[in-house]
Amino acid sequence: MRIMGLDFGSKTVGVAISDPLLITAQGIEIIRRKDENKLRQTLARIEALVAEYEVEKIVLGLPKNMNDTMGERAGLSLEFKEKLERRTGLPVVMWDERLTTVAADRVMMEAGIRRENRKEYVDKIAACFILQGYLDACKK
Repeated sequence: MRIMGLDFGSKTVGVAISDPLLITAQGIEIIRRKDENKLRQTLARIEALVAEYEVEKIVLGLPKNMNDTMGERAGLSLEFKEKLERRTGLPVVMWDERLTTVAADRVMMEAGIRRENRKEYVDKIAACFILQGYLDACKK
């Protein structure tokens, strides 16, 4: 069994996959789209990755505000959750993703990745943080 972690953004979706023992999360790719409202190809790619990695559950980041309220991005993520469940037939768990992008940026800064190159990786690393947080919480 594997679990997929997703960081859903306006133009990209960062994708991470757990190892078969559900211990670690590894970033695998960033799905890019030209238009925020065009999700057909994004869903098709996620569906292909689900089949390739034999995923049984998806963890989707929920971008709550710092005061624990839900904003516009959270609403879009919840709509995406419904589309994912219909398309893949898998359960989709929403996971609080507050500060995952900040943490991903910090990790890249500490690794010496130049600022202009960080955009290339930030969504994939954020997906790893989302999934790893879920995996760690399940162990407790």
